[in-house]
Amino acid sequence: MLDKNSPLPIYYQLEEEIRELINSGQLKAGDLLPSERVYAEKYEISRMTVRQAITNLVSEGLLIRQKGKGTFVAEKKLEQPLKGITSFSEEMEARNMKPSTKIISFQQELAEPVVAKKLQIEANTPVYKIHRIRLANDIPLAVETTYTPAKFIEGISEEQFTSSFYDIIEKRLNLSIGYGEQEIESVLANDSEIKHLNLHKGDPVLLVRRVTFLSNNEPFEYCRTTYRADKYKYKIQMHR
Repeated sequence: MLDKNSPLPIYYQLEEEIRELINSGQLKAGDLLPSERVYAEKYEISRMTVRQAITNLVSEGLLIRQKGKGTFVAEKKLEQPLKGITSFSEEMEARNMKPSTKIISFQQELAEPVVAKKLQIEANTPVYKIHRIRLANDIPLAVETTYTPAKFIEGISEEQFTSSFYDIIEKRLNLSIGYGEQEIESVLANDSEIKHLNLHKGDPVLLVRRVTFLSNNEPFEYCRTTYRADKYKYKIQMHR
């Protein structure tokens, strides 16, 4: 219940109450919340106060508004710790989710200067560009574009890239993956990402750029991946 004598703002108390219902499982992903009017009458507060609490929870990603339908509990974001090199397939399998891949394009081309610099090769060196949609339980979560020097995957068929690229490197080519360098930023989804990830214009995505190296310090992958920001988040453990 809300305490009107508390120094805590009423909207904040309502936020915390709804948040607790979600965290305890009493409100589950996809559940429809009561209307602003219902909350206002139940707690004898203004609809403006209710609206502020709901808006804050929407901004936090716990709730989602659907025009003409109401406000729903959002799907819980997938949390990815930043402490090791894992493939998308490994990440999803660790969560007991079924990973799958749709290949948009698979082609050999000459490395542009930006790609060549990332892979530490000469410009116009042959590389493969693999453009894929990554799904978990048939839900599209990410669009991924991978560049790799052609020498690494000559003779590897397009169909094999419906599974983990790292499996190809380690199990088929018997190469050892050493380490990676990764950058993460928030950007707005472009037209292609809107189409493939079922987003809307103006929706944010998490853009992850990674260069991955073999144990001999040779780069074998430059990957640009955009994740749905409403379903994915990164977690970093820090020590002092």
